[in-house]
Amino acid sequence: MNYPKKLFVAATRQNDGKSTISLGLLQVLREKYPEVGFMKPVGQHYVEEEGYKVDEDVVLMRDVCGITDNLKDMNPITVERGFTEKYIQEENLEKYVKIIRDSYERISKNKKLMLIEGTGHAGVGAVFDLSNASVAKLLGSKVLLISTGGIGKPIDEIMINKALFDQEKVELIGVVINKVLPEKYDKIKRITGLGLKRKGIKLLGVIPFQECLTYPTMEQIMEATDAKILYGEEFLQKRVVNILVGAMEPYHALAHFAPHSLIIVPGDREDIILAVIAGERVMGEDYEIAGMILTGGLLPHKGILRLMKEGRFTILLSEDDTYTTTKKVHERRVKIRAIDQDKVKEAAELVEDHLAIEEIISSI
Repeated sequence: MNYPKKLFVAATRQNDGKSTISLGLLQVLREKYPEVGFMKPVGQHYVEEEGYKVDEDVVLMRDVCGITDNLKDMNPITVERGFTEKYIQEENLEKYVKIIRDSYERISKNKKLMLIEGTGHAGVGAVFDLSNASVAKLLGSKVLLISTGGIGKPIDEIMINKALFDQEKVELIGVVINKVLPEKYDKIKRITGLGLKRKGIKLLGVIPFQECLTYPTMEQIMEATDAKILYGEEFLQKRVVNILVGAMEPYHALAHFAPHSLIIVPGDREDIILAVIAGERVMGEDYEIAGMILTGGLLPHKGILRLMKEGRFTILLSEDDTYTTTKKVHERRVKIRAIDQDKVKEAAELVEDHLAIEEIISSI
């Protein structure tokens, strides 16, 4: 029997770009191995899909790449609220090991390569005995580790993570340094690569920071703030590049407005609201508004509401005060979605241009 090649993608910490790189890798590898499968054995950030609670990354990979495997097999363990507490009291590791193994057996049939995405750093999941290192061992997979730009800190974090994989006798084929500032790219590639080489670790890619991948859509802003739509549902996919809190006088506010801005303003600040509407109508594309959030559950006069309805941007209403709403916006998670075609394409291009794909494949 020909078993598929296996590659487990882990990260040194959260927000290292593991999901984006996994998305790019899956697209690139499918060009070489049409029979490639994807699996995220343990997921944390889940959505409801086809009657299952599955990790959002699994839904993304399926939708982008047209994968037909069963969703629950692609993400057999979903860490819902109370999962950890329940496990500690019951401690039934064999049950979850069997679930993962059975799902892997079903999903890997007739596959030439399996891309397996971990959850956070090597130790995540250790509390219920399914750390990334343990799962990689369970599935007999080698590991590609993702870290973020720098020299000292990423090498330190890489060595800590490597120690956990070493403990499980899981081979680390190399690392990718992600989100490197363009002005530091050459230096980090050279110095960090040298530092890792001295530790016996291969540097298999250095990816420059792409700010466009961090821009949320108005739909993601709506979800992050639990706001409801007043007007402009058709503009929910507009990208937010700048965020401005409208707490100043209109004259000064207009001077701060930049293209693709999200304006957060109390619903009773009719002067600011009118300034935004007028600015968008008069200044054209250079002033294009991404959206507006009215805070405090307050609505302006019905005459102003009529003007707002004619705008070419989404207007949301938040029951929270301005500070709380702004805090939620800044603390949001920006995840690529299948409808973000430019981001999906960018992920594939970054991997293709900056990772040693052939060396990665030969290493597994």
